[in-house]
Amino acid sequence: MKVASLSNPVMSDWLADQGLRLDASPYIAGSLEAKKMLERLPDTVPLASVTSGHNGGIFNGPMFRRVYLTDPEHSVPFVGTKDMMAADLTGLPRLRKSDATSAALSYLQVKPGMTLISCSGFNAGRRAYVRPDMGDCWSSQDTLKVEPDPEEIKSGYLYAFLLSRFGESLVRGSVYGSAVKHIEPHHIAGLPVPRFDEGLEGRIHQLVEYSARLRAQYQAGLVAATKDFFDSVGLPELNKFRWHQQERDLGFEISTAESISLRALNFAPRARRLIEKLASVQGATLGDICAGGSLRTGARFKRIDADPSHGVRLIGQRQAFWIRPEGRWISAAQAPEDIRLQDETILVAARGTFGENEVYSRSVLVTGAWLEHAYSQDFVRLLSGDPDVPGAYLFAFFRSDVAFRILRSLSVGGKQQEYHPRLLREMPIPLAPPADRARIAQTVRYAYQCRDRADILEDKALALLTAAIEEAAG
Repeated sequence: MKVASLSNPVMSDWLADQGLRLDASPYIAGSLEAKKMLERLPDTVPLASVTSGHNGGIFNGPMFRRVYLTDPEHSVPFVGTKDMMAADLTGLPRLRKSDATSAALSYLQVKPGMTLISCSGFNAGRRAYVRPDMGDCWSSQDTLKVEPDPEEIKSGYLYAFLLSRFGESLVRGSVYGSAVKHIEPHHIAGLPVPRFDEGLEGRIHQLVEYSARLRAQYQAGLVAATKDFFDSVGLPELNKFRWHQQERDLGFEISTAESISLRALNFAPRARRLIEKLASVQGATLGDICAGGSLRTGARFKRIDADPSHGVRLIGQRQAFWIRPEGRWISAAQAPEDIRLQDETILVAARGTFGENEVYSRSVLVTGAWLEHAYSQDFVRLLSGDPDVPGAYLFAFFRSDVAFRILRSLSVGGKQQEYHPRLLREMPIPLAPPADRARIAQTVRYAYQCRDRADILEDKALALLTAAIEEAAG
């Protein structure tokens, strides 16, 4: 519940400024404070005046029946409100191309330089920048598209403002609704956008654009590493593996002398064929590779909240896959040691359900700047104990759809799934020749260096903008 008090009162004249809204958000969430501060600047313009394109350059889209396909030839990547935050876009759902390119929906194709704003749901108000490698994506009706007019404003500068704490306060203050939050284009059309000299806006734009290009390089690097992995181990056909084009797992029999599991999923033919392919080339089991390292989920613990200056950010399953980390700050002293990870630990989302777009069985690599964070118990901590098999090399495999499908076939549980420990240890891992392993690992490491550098440049852009606003506002 959000409550105003005598120490934080709401003045009657504020009601008219906020369209006679009677909910608390715009008055005590910082939105009005940000607006009053921006009013002191010498030059601000309404957001709608610096956008152009469909419906004035600020639009979402119609509700429509979504038909998803898996064949890339007949589908296009589809970005929803959660997907727009993802660092790796490889696993995006795919919308039927004939629907996407129709007159009714073709304008939902995003363009590099757009700002995306989630406009429906609990997390309404999040912002993301459309990177150069996202030009072939379509977005859902739950995502606002803000298309800058290149004659009026630079795209990177506009995004930096909307991403800043001032833009965040204004966008979040525009959210309507109780159970289901919502933002419509007209709610943000009048947001005041500060203007500065061309040199400053240009520097901020260049930093954001460079950051976006580095994130595209990160994505391309990971895709290249996975392709290199399967080529190097002698299984190039797995680069084009299509799970849903395989024969379905119906009416099969298994005879075994051991009662490892009684669950049919653990012996499903599609996954078994993949496992047999991996075992047909030189390699080792995951258990052997991780001997002396780690192959287990984290310890359960009680979270003790802490101030950011004295705590550590705790990353959960969903946030681990986002571009920038979000999560609560907790006391590291009151948590087990395994919340902090060693370099090149692979985290495999270890609890969840079988939805195609759920993160369960997806993997991330913890390296670089992300070593500063803490991680919840809901991941398998996969750390190589063999110096000849680096974690960066293993990650090129674990991020693949092949590994994703195999991991899901190892599941046990009812509603919430986990992995069968013995089957996980027995999972075969192909090992390329040492020189190939080193090359693949280096490709992955460079990709993550690009990602860290992108974050630094984005932070620098925000710092420049914030300093300029605060100085101009006095």
